[in-house]
Amino acid sequence: MPMPDAQIHPHATGKALEIVKTHEKAQDLIFYSGWFCPFNQRVWVALEEKGIDYQYHEINPYHKEKEFLAINPKGLVPAVKHHGVALYESMVLLEYLEEEFPDTKHLFPETPKERALARIQCDYIAKKILPTYFKLIQMQDQKVQDEARGELVDSLKEVADKVKGPFFSGNEFGVVDLAIAPFFMRFYIIEEHRGFRSSHVGDKFTAWFKACTSRQSMIETTSDKEHYEEIYGRYLANEAQSEMGKSTRGEKSHV
Repeated sequence: MPMPDAQIHPHATGKALEIVKTHEKAQDLIFYSGWFCPFNQRVWVALEEKGIDYQYHEINPYHKEKEFLAINPKGLVPAVKHHGVALYESMVLLEYLEEEFPDTKHLFPETPKERALARIQCDYIAKKILPTYFKLIQMQDQKVQDEARGELVDSLKEVADKVKGPFFSGNEFGVVDLAIAPFFMRFYIIEEHRGFRSSHVGDKFTAWFKACTSRQSMIETTSDKEHYEEIYGRYLANEAQSEMGKSTRGEKSHV
């Protein structure tokens, strides 16, 4: 019997489906995507922002099909295959696209110092903000939720205080925005179910949040809200079997 998480809508919907249909033709770069995954959306948005030609290939990572495991032994999205070489991990792929396609729009800052500072913020998002976000969603004890909500507000303030506006580095949408914007698109979950309010973080955060979530590439790679509800219902019940879901519960990863 397949795990419940495998029972997801089979493809992107709404505006995201319109984008998928424009990328059905064979290309040198194949993008193995899971429409529902925020880590996956980082790379999808980068491809769109940069205007890189790619072929979209939908994957249900919970099925762990043999063909896809040859692309990514972890069986996770996102992944790409470019000129026969398979690559994966969302932040690694953002670096790869930046370096492999230097004549496209830059998502990383120009100088080594600025790039290093951006990577520090991305690391903070990965190690502090996102684990707290999933803890707030998944944990069932009210006291633990309250603590996680406070931690999330504080950690978001930490990053928001450094935003130059309207995006993290100023006028240009970049890698730090990309690291967290897909999760901003899903913050309605913690607003509706966990009492989170962006106003508790402050005006600077609210402005950054609005700039990111109104970005055309973010909107056009986001599916209809109704199809996320079943997926995040399992997170809200702390029953999700994704690697992030298991990690949040302190379970050992099997990849």
